[in-house]
Amino acid sequence: MKFHLQILYVASILLISSCQEKRDQTQLRSELKSLNLLSGDIALCGAEQAKFGKVDFGQSCAQKVQANFNLATALLHSFEYAEAEKVFAKVIDEDPECLMAYWGVAMSNFHPLWAPPTKDELEKGSKSISVARSLGGGDNRESEYLEAAATLYDDWSNVSHASRLQKFEKAAEKIYQKYPADTEAAIFYALALRAASDPTDKTFVKQRKAGEILNSIFASQPDHPGIAHYLIHIYDYPELAEMGLPAARKYASIASSSAHALHMPSHIFTRLGLWEESAQSNINSMTAAKCYAENAGMQGHWDEEIHGLDYLVYAYLQEGKYDKAKEQLDYLQSMQVVFPFNNKVAYTMAAAPTRYALERKDWPAVLALELKPHDFPWKNYPWERSLIFFGKLLGAVHLHRNEDAIAALDSLKANHAMLVENKKTYEANQVQIQIKASEAWLAFSRGDRDEAIRLMTEAADMEDATEKHPVTPGEVVPARELLGDLYMELKDYRNALEAYEADLERHAGRLNAVNGIKQATAKLKGV
Repeated sequence: MKFHLQILYVASILLISSCQEKRDQTQLRSELKSLNLLSGDIALCGAEQAKFGKVDFGQSCAQKVQANFNLATALLHSFEYAEAEKVFAKVIDEDPECLMAYWGVAMSNFHPLWAPPTKDELEKGSKSISVARSLGGGDNRESEYLEAAATLYDDWSNVSHASRLQKFEKAAEKIYQKYPADTEAAIFYALALRAASDPTDKTFVKQRKAGEILNSIFASQPDHPGIAHYLIHIYDYPELAEMGLPAARKYASIASSSAHALHMPSHIFTRLGLWEESAQSNINSMTAAKCYAENAGMQGHWDEEIHGLDYLVYAYLQEGKYDKAKEQLDYLQSMQVVFPFNNKVAYTMAAAPTRYALERKDWPAVLALELKPHDFPWKNYPWERSLIFFGKLLGAVHLHRNEDAIAALDSLKANHAMLVENKKTYEANQVQIQIKASEAWLAFSRGDRDEAIRLMTEAADMEDATEKHPVTPGEVVPARELLGDLYMELKDYRNALEAYEADLERHAGRLNAVNGIKQATAKLKGV
């Protein structure tokens, strides 16, 4: 009798365990459904099909998902976030208890070098972390990767984006130090350093450290997309750009199926004034981006195409190819639907027409600038729309339209106040530079020479002390170059020459600065 009772007890335990497992699986499937993960085949296309680089990220998930996990991570390293999420979703579908796949989903919804994630992306990333935490499992290293990603999401409604980036850097550093043989840990730590770097730090402490880490492993992994990609971002500064040239000339061939990878070399080419290489880089990227939009079934244009167009227009303008720049501008202004509408799109829509008019000093065209398309949510982008008002002010001053200039300045100040209120420190500083430059030219227009020089010098110093955002190839017109223009108007050719030369130190090969040097030199020689 006792033996039968023991059998019954064991059978009951097994039945309860089985029911619990079914219940847990049912709950897990429900949680996975609530994540609303992206799904489908990879839609990317470029010069070579299905070439995204080589990644070997060792983890404890099922053997059958290893190849897809590595592919998803390669996509993640090229910031192909949507496509990376699709492949991580496939991994989860085949191995729902693969802890690192949820890490991948979380990492695919946070863009450390782009604009902060949206509320929907933050919620999805948070949910994916929560599901992974409930699973348990994984080894210590994988749990540490997950918790590092969690620093980007935990309490996101109360902790600032910048603070979470700092926490991510510290968490990534711990993994890097604990697992010295883990090259993925090194690569993600380098990314974290760049993401958490201070844009006002002119010693580039974090960037240099990240560069040393990546360069130490580049030779052993020459086809890793993250190493080349992040080296470009790390060295995307006038003072460091030369060090990024090897990576810039390598990255596109590593991940030639990624529109972003095809575009990224132009960051370094722009810094070094290599305009033909920059233009070709963006032509290739835009072609791949158009193909992606078609394959993905988008109704309209993908933001990566628009981003590349801004860099392409900039390159054409510096080559003096105004007809080609105008073709791209007309193409941009023909677009009625873009996806997603974000800061990359807003910046290009405002910057490209402003650049085209300012570079050619077509003051009537500058004054006539408008925010287009009219039905875009411009109110959400005070920094980006300020580009238009800054251009309009310069046009108004040069055409002696004082009321129009004051109206444009009022718009700049309103945009600045909004950015300050929303704690957008970097963007607010950019608009403040425009305000100072604007006030300088207004002072010039009323004949106050000393005040104009003082304000314009302050604006140039402020701009030199702050690095440009990756969203842009450069300011619509550099403040130091505007200082040179101001000195030319004041017939102070020696100081104009000095300002233009200083401009070229930070903006290599800018056509107007080159021409300004020629004109100032000729005036000094009495030609």
